[in-house]
Amino acid sequence: MNKTIDQAIFKDGSDYWQVAQNIQDIYLSEGSLLTLLDFERVLDELDLYAFKNWQIGELVSGPIISKYRVACIFMWPEKLMPDPRGGRRLLPFDCKVKYKKTMMKVPVKIDDPSDYRPGTHKARITEKPVWLVEITMPKALMSDIRTGSVELEDQDIDLADLDDAYEQDLDQESYQSDEQAQNAQQQLQQPTL
Repeated sequence: MNKTIDQAIFKDGSDYWQVAQNIQDIYLSEGSLLTLLDFERVLDELDLYAFKNWQIGELVSGPIISKYRVACIFMWPEKLMPDPRGGRRLLPFDCKVKYKKTMMKVPVKIDDPSDYRPGTHKARITEKPVWLVEITMPKALMSDIRTGSVELEDQDIDLADLDDAYEQDLDQESYQSDEQAQNAQQQLQQPTL
């Protein structure tokens, strides 16, 4: 089921529980969980969490997986809107970011009998203003960051190959150092004339 920020994410009185149901569905699906981890890895690598309030967003819908893109919708309380400069940080990487202010229905905390819905033992529902942010990113970006490849001057460079090359050079250097040390030791042990 494709949901976007333009459609009604929250419907009837079950808004609060809809978020919990989405989280439960993610944990029951290994593929969705792995996709979500890759999605979050991109956000982390692009330093999105350095911007104010981005780290407190709550996933309310997604991951919504299409052929070339993955989308997730996150929620923030109205007074803790995420810094829009963080969203702009994603744009050069072909990500799309949409913001929407809406209302979410949540149950009130029950302190006295007036907090119950009349004739029931269920909490009254109240509306709270929230920000929804839909982030859509290309699967290729998620794959590049997961595998550790980087594009430099129109060349794809695998970071694992780069690390291996450095290790090989260090191995040669240590081998040469050991050889040089053995030669020096032998020269010291040779009697001088």
